[in-house]
Amino acid sequence: MPTKPKSKRSFASDNNAGVHPKVLEAIAATNEGHVVAYGDDPYTDAAVVLFRKHFGKEVEVYFVFGGTGANVLGLKAVTEPFHAIICADTAHINVDECGAPEKFTGCKLLSLPTNDGKITVDQIRPFLNAVGFEHHVQPRVISISQSTEMGTVYQPRELKKLSDFAHKNEMLLHMDGARIANAAAGLKASLRAITGDVDVDVLSFGGAKNGMMYGEAVIFFDRGLAKNFKYTRKQGTHLPSKMRFISAQFSALLSNDLWRKNAEHANSMAKLLAQELGRIPLVEVTQKVESNGVFARLPKRYIAALQKQYFFYVWNEQTSEVRFMTSFDTTPQDIRAFVALIKKTLR
Repeated sequence: MPTKPKSKRSFASDNNAGVHPKVLEAIAATNEGHVVAYGDDPYTDAAVVLFRKHFGKEVEVYFVFGGTGANVLGLKAVTEPFHAIICADTAHINVDECGAPEKFTGCKLLSLPTNDGKITVDQIRPFLNAVGFEHHVQPRVISISQSTEMGTVYQPRELKKLSDFAHKNEMLLHMDGARIANAAAGLKASLRAITGDVDVDVLSFGGAKNGMMYGEAVIFFDRGLAKNFKYTRKQGTHLPSKMRFISAQFSALLSNDLWRKNAEHANSMAKLLAQELGRIPLVEVTQKVESNGVFARLPKRYIAALQKQYFFYVWNEQTSEVRFMTSFDTTPQDIRAFVALIKKTLR
């Protein structure tokens, strides 16, 4: 038998965390007998009911394997290749999806500079100059991340301002909600309050970063936008044959507020880490800690030594800014041990 690797929690990504025990239990409980494949099963029906309880009875919900697939297919469903998708320069679709949104939608991404991961109507407004001019791509979608890649969170009023602007100008609002649970927990809001209630059109709902093994959902708040999505999903290679195992995970996550408990814990661990880092003279926390990410500047010469003990990513090499992510399974002991190492190393 191979030797079991030594387990240590890192601060690199909430993707690095394991699977919540209740989610594992749900997968095991689903692993009985045969059911019809491709989503025509009672487990998927039950999960969709839960999604409609959280987001509204009129939503259409489709399960996919991962976050990039959810973003790409959701965007493809509402665009033509001559369209443009407006996003922050830090957006996952712009930085971390290997050009997949542009390749599979055919659309041009128009990215906007941002210091905190959020974009505003005033930044977007100049793109309207291209409307109706056949030599330019046509703005069609405003895509935002909630919470953002910088760990910050859009307030409901900010979301409504973006959606109102989008709809007034015949555009749509897409939300990359890979960490939407953390955003809702940070805002002390329901999932619907920061999506359907503020007129988001399409949502990528994340599960893997909040305790699931794998699986994301694409949610359409206007059923008309989902008219052909079952074909888009199949053609986009994201139709799971054994969908019940994704569905069961979502049912576990959306039942008994597990999604919120996991997110609240991860958020509280990020706040604890930021608080402790703020007491170290050579460390500067650079962003508001509104979800489960902590951004900080460290003296460059110490970073490699720290990474040998606790893996994390350097966010900006030029400014020596790093990113620490906490997860549903991060403990106060993890924080204390990591902070003690930083203090020892920076002496």
